[in-house]
Amino acid sequence: MNIETATEPQSQVQTRIEHDLLGDQAVPADALYGIQTQRAKKNFDITGMPISHFPELVKGLAMVKAAAARANHSHGLLTDDKNNAIQAACAELINGEHHEQFIVDLIQGGAGTSTNMNANEVIANIGLKKLGFEYGQYANLHPNNDVNRSQSTNDVYPTSARIAIVFAAQELMVTIANLKESLAAKGQEFSEILKMGRTQMQDAVPMTLGQEFDAFAADLAAENASINEACMQLCEVNLGGTAIGTGINAPAGYACLAVSELADISGLPVRLAPNLIAASSDMGAFVTFSGTLKRLAVKLSKLSNDLRLLSSGPRTGIAEINLPAMQPGSSIMPGKVNPVIPEAMNQTAFQVMGTDMTVTMAAEAAQLQLNAMEPLIIYNLLNNCRILSKSIHMLDELCIRGITANEERCAFHVENSIGIVTALVPHIGYDNASRIAGQALLSGLGVAELVRKEQLLTDEQLAEILSPNAMINCG
Repeated sequence: MNIETATEPQSQVQTRIEHDLLGDQAVPADALYGIQTQRAKKNFDITGMPISHFPELVKGLAMVKAAAARANHSHGLLTDDKNNAIQAACAELINGEHHEQFIVDLIQGGAGTSTNMNANEVIANIGLKKLGFEYGQYANLHPNNDVNRSQSTNDVYPTSARIAIVFAAQELMVTIANLKESLAAKGQEFSEILKMGRTQMQDAVPMTLGQEFDAFAADLAAENASINEACMQLCEVNLGGTAIGTGINAPAGYACLAVSELADISGLPVRLAPNLIAASSDMGAFVTFSGTLKRLAVKLSKLSNDLRLLSSGPRTGIAEINLPAMQPGSSIMPGKVNPVIPEAMNQTAFQVMGTDMTVTMAAEAAQLQLNAMEPLIIYNLLNNCRILSKSIHMLDELCIRGITANEERCAFHVENSIGIVTALVPHIGYDNASRIAGQALLSGLGVAELVRKEQLLTDEQLAEILSPNAMINCG
């Protein structure tokens, strides 16, 4: 049998030729990036997440470049036309345009040089168009000589990353605040529902379901303050330190001016580090920020564990609360519905906890005047902020707000618990209370019934001691 195949001529991609240290290379004619970006794209295909995956990082880069250009212009190192072109290009990036041109993988060798050059080339080419030139005509606006003037990757990249992480943290803090409010609202809604508290998975003493949810809310109360404090540490930057913190190739006074301009552009309280050589290799603020995310993750995972336990059943578990049913839970067991939303939150928390160790190891790997592992740190912190924000929003919207109480089940547990004997200790003594508890456990009789039988307390005394208000009084 003969099979005929038709072939169509492949369309020719228009290119331009660019030159760097390693020679010439063709770049797509309509690309805003240039030769160094294209080389990095080929070299680093690791995460599948390009710089554009995190708009905060693109905006952080653009803000730093705009601030640097302003400072250079003030020092007479950039003409009005070049500064205006750079400012216009950066403004478009800050507004969310052209992000698809940031194509380098987030994890890369070179301590972030490829990211910096991706920004330099994109800004240069946008600026060239605004000046009336074609892409790649760098004699008129150069990625290194103009866009990167008075800068190095070693001060631009960490400064941009710090700005990006602070922006990402602001979104995260909004989701945390919303979750806290939802938990507190449930605390109010369930304030009159008596239930058993538990320690070490055993019956303890009574509480209200509202108190349990109030405690969940309180557990998150300090998290935004911790994150905000860590963000303030990230606002100390080494911009102007250039290669290793000595400020080589930058004019006197440039660092202070550039940081002042960056504060104006970003709206953040950025400040110049007191020792730029130390700041060029120190990753301490990143480690601190990672630790705050880990702390948050631990609390969110504990909350998710509790939700799964309290809703366990529905017939044979604790079953004191009902989680919203989100999807069928089994391919083999009809009628089964799983706590999929808390489970997903758990998994996000585990990821954040694990990558905290990655950040720690990468920070420790600094050698002499630079830490070449910064891309890994920045990738993990930006990604952790994102997945936490998304997961917390998921937990809030799809789970917490739809939780209902199983009041009859809560009452059943209280009425049949031996744990209420603790409330009798001040009145009948620890030894008598222990004996009553043991008898109740063996006989299946209620604590109050045994106390009445032995005439240790009157009915009136029992009613007062075992009243909900008496047992849950936190004052």
